Amino acid sequence: MLLPQEIIRSKRDGKTLTKQEIDYFIQGVTNNSITESQIAAFAMAVYFQDMSMDERVLLVSAMRDSGMTIDWSHLHLDGPIVDKHSTGGVGDVTSLMLGPMIAACGGYVPMISGRGLGHTGGTLDKLDAIPGYQTTPESTDQFLKIVQDVGVAIIAPTGDLAPADKRIYATRDITATVESIPLITASILSKKLASGLESLVMDVKAGSGAFMPTFEKSEELAKSIVATANGAGCKTTALITNMNQVLASSAGNALEVREAVQFLTGEYVNPRLHEVTMALCSEMLQLSGLAQDAQDAEQKLQAVLDNGKAAEVFGKMVSALGGPTDFVENYDTYLQKSAIIRPVYALQTGFVQSMDTRALGMAIVNMGGGRLKSSDSIDYAVGFNQFVSLGDTITKDKPLAMIHVQNEAQFSHAERAIQQAIHCGDKKYAAEPQVYSHIRLDDI
Repeated sequence: MLLPQEIIRSKRDGKTLTKQEIDYFIQGVTNNSITESQIAAFAMAVYFQDMSMDERVLLVSAMRDSGMTIDWSHLHLDGPIVDKHSTGGVGDVTSLMLGPMIAACGGYVPMISGRGLGHTGGTLDKLDAIPGYQTTPESTDQFLKIVQDVGVAIIAPTGDLAPADKRIYATRDITATVESIPLITASILSKKLASGLESLVMDVKAGSGAFMPTFEKSEELAKSIVATANGAGCKTTALITNMNQVLASSAGNALEVREAVQFLTGEYVNPRLHEVTMALCSEMLQLSGLAQDAQDAEQKLQAVLDNGKAAEVFGKMVSALGGPTDFVENYDTYLQKSAIIRPVYALQTGFVQSMDTRALGMAIVNMGGGRLKSSDSIDYAVGFNQFVSLGDTITKDKPLAMIHVQNEAQFSHAERAIQQAIHCGDKKYAAEPQVYSHIRLDDI
């Protein structure tokens, strides 16, 4: 007979857990026969003793199967089921363009997304800035129908998808075990794989605004996710991308939605955001068989931007999930605006040499644009836009950004935060790539 404490003891002592042991433990997490203290002890044992790749595959598979798994076969879709997941960043609005772009190229994107966490913005919080948009659909059948009809739906995870992850994550959050790479891998992939994906592309951030503290840790996480997901039966690759500065020209929920629509319609395209979005989309098209190579993928993607199909898909998704039917055409009338919109200037002139991107994300949280605790409400209007880039020349009359806030106290705090987070100097900035590397199974 298996006992939870003996499974914990085995992992504590550095032993390799069997499929039977992992399945038993995750079943207990799901049916509540395993206590919070036992989950905490298990998480700490994994944190210190790590897991082999085989154990990670078994853990992800058990967590994926702890609830409902979506089966798309009965819908007889005429394209591949593909998705992307990001480890999060500041001004990372890629999902809002990427999903419609892939759908316009013939893919189906059932994107289960998350809310803001710490300094990073959440895709669901951005979509909540759209009046009427329902991030939680009425039923799984409605979600499937929208993906079938529109090609993409971006929603919150439902309670019956990987329920074991919810209990494990909540315990990790209060027991200093969040940083465990095997447990991060299992948390991300259990929900993604439960949604029935055929292929997945990971965007793992590296830099001052990344979740992982060093490039080496970002690379370790990317390799873990790629190896584990492929081991669990889902074709997966990863890109390690640059988060040493705000990715878009804006950061803040309504402001990022505005920039996403402008990107899709061609009204305004930040070149850095374009490079990362195209790289992720290209990888998705190639991995899922919708493009032969990078050149073929780029041509297809640029075509659906130029002919308006990607913007049309975004509009249909918004409408199907309860938002305005004319949102793309009239986004500016629907998105909230703050009471004060005012520039912030640098304390010194010169070239922009570095940004504390994490500090900029926390500035938005402190303005009310994110959550300090899960019960906090969000002010969708606040944030920054017209943001400078690394390498820009800063003069006394060129703003670092425009600040969007509701009162003078918020402005003063945000102004100080931006001035302290952006370092200018005489030295010319050496440009960095936006995509550092590709991680594929053959590379591991």
